Amino acid sequence: MISPLRIPLRSLALAAAAVALTGCISLFPKSEPAGLYRFGHAAAESSRPASDKSFGVYKTPTVFTRAAMSDRLLSVTNGEAAYIADARWVSPAIVLFDEAVARAFESDASPARLVTRGEALKASMALRLEVRSFETDYVDGPKAAPEVLVEIRAVTTRSNDRALLGDKVFVARVKAADNRLSAIIPAYDQAVGQALSEIVDWVGETGAKLPAS
Repeated sequence: MISPLRIPLRSLALAAAAVALTGCISLFPKSEPAGLYRFGHAAAESSRPASDKSFGVYKTPTVFTRAAMSDRLLSVTNGEAAYIADARWVSPAIVLFDEAVARAFESDASPARLVTRGEALKASMALRLEVRSFETDYVDGPKAAPEVLVEIRAVTTRSNDRALLGDKVFVARVKAADNRLSAIIPAYDQAVGQALSEIVDWVGETGAKLPAS
């Protein structure tokens, strides 16, 4: 037999829960979504012309700094790291970076061309990219226009015997025009483009020294 006291208590509990839920909804009636941004998305103006002097490059999986590899924008102020509020990359930064690398090799006049995993045996060299820094640096304080820092270590090895061909660090710093996302995002575009352009040129020069296969 159910105690007559338990029925009203249960009813009161359900009513209280409904009130609590109503209160939660009213606290945040209109939550603004985070802005979505991207970098390195400029399309190649034209396809690379066919060249008998071109050589294949197999790019190994990119190594990306853990703090910045996701879809959040990392900032550093006086040595303190934080993520920029209400801002996200449209895809994880490591994904956008790899897409930018592919575009850089496609649009550049360098003889180096990236090959797929299935074509790795046809490549003259392997390229390993390690993104060490990918961040917004507030070097002049939290209210001043920041700098975008992109630091990439590139390592090339010969495919047939894995001998080291080159090991170099590329650093690009681009100051944003203002301390606003509308100015910071273009700075990422410029920094990534500058670093990748230098890497493509360096890979092309390194491969040109290899004996013809």
